[in-house]
Amino acid sequence: MKDKLHQLKLKYQGKKMAPAFNALHTFLYTPNETTHSGAHVRGADDLKRTMNTVIMALIPCLLFGMFNAGYQHYSAINGFPENFSLVNDFLTWDNFLIGITTVLPLVIVSYGIGLGIEFLFAVIKGHEVEEGYLVTGMLVPLIVPVDTPLWMLAIAVAFGVVIGKEVFGGTGMNILNPALTIRAFLFFAYPTWMSGDKVWVHGAVERAGTADAISGETILGSLAQGSDYSYSLSDMFYGFIPGSVGETSTFLILLGGLFLIFSKIASWRIMVSAVIGSMAMGLIFNGIVDAGWLPEYSKFHTLMSFPYWQHLLVGGLAFGIVFMATDPVTGSQTNKGKWIYGFLIGFLSVMIRVFNPGYPEGVFLAILLMNVFAPTIDHYVVRGNIKKRLKRLKTATIYPKASDEVDSLKTETA
Repeated sequence: MKDKLHQLKLKYQGKKMAPAFNALHTFLYTPNETTHSGAHVRGADDLKRTMNTVIMALIPCLLFGMFNAGYQHYSAINGFPENFSLVNDFLTWDNFLIGITTVLPLVIVSYGIGLGIEFLFAVIKGHEVEEGYLVTGMLVPLIVPVDTPLWMLAIAVAFGVVIGKEVFGGTGMNILNPALTIRAFLFFAYPTWMSGDKVWVHGAVERAGTADAISGETILGSLAQGSDYSYSLSDMFYGFIPGSVGETSTFLILLGGLFLIFSKIASWRIMVSAVIGSMAMGLIFNGIVDAGWLPEYSKFHTLMSFPYWQHLLVGGLAFGIVFMATDPVTGSQTNKGKWIYGFLIGFLSVMIRVFNPGYPEGVFLAILLMNVFAPTIDHYVVRGNIKKRLKRLKTATIYPKASDEVDSLKTETA
């Protein structure tokens, strides 16, 4: 099989459709072109294998989201079970059937439209197909409500790939996370499908206004309206709550994050600093409430009094920190910059949640904002390091042979 594919590759080599064929050829087989000399970085994997590793970390969230779609649907109609059983109430065929018929089309549309545009640009420009959309195509279905119309998703994906990636030069050149660009387009273009209490549970929109209408308000939505929620800490941690398809299970997101850290795909510095930043902002708000500086009738009181550490259990904060803030293209590149970048993402996410009760979810806005400032953070980190080294040069003993190198360094940094 591999020999036949290689023969076909030689047949298409140099022709207009070569980029499209090469993308399919190297999807399962490692390219046989390697460097043998020169100062090249050599590794056991390539970009496509790196992206596939991230997809493996996302698969548990996808499968859980499918079961949760059915669980939330039937629970909203029949009521939540009193004595919950993971096997009998959650991991059922009926739940999975609802999930696979609603979530799988989102995945197909995301990959079909996104990869189609990637192939089209590769053929037109005559370069190889870039693998960056392999992860984006999986992220997009996981960060949208389960009943998002497919035509709406298709338009958003086309916008995100063309405007968010291709106009900047493709994978590795974009300044904004493509998946979050798609999410932002959906939110601002179709806000009624991205917020409220009818979009998070399958069938709620269709039943709206009828006698058997169902509601599926998220915990953040309830808090923003100043009302209580009926979910336990275990429900929030394991993910048996309404929300976007793949963002509800903090437990599986945590496992995925540990897998990415262990495989050295994602930066643990960004993850840890983002958690610290979100908890710091939450502690500040809790302190304001505990000190009595905010009256109870304030519309911000409920979200401000929400325990600081529980912000990580609800909404898309944990998912955004693990899978999108750690994007190596749009995030900070320096180690110190990663600490600053991650901290500000967590800090701003909780701040936006509290001060935007109309849409109490701020992680995607915070990450997009910090995507823009990531190069600036790295710039000042590098400049700071250069200044420190120049100060050490003033007190260092310079030998005659090294004087020329010192002069050249001063000239370059002038």
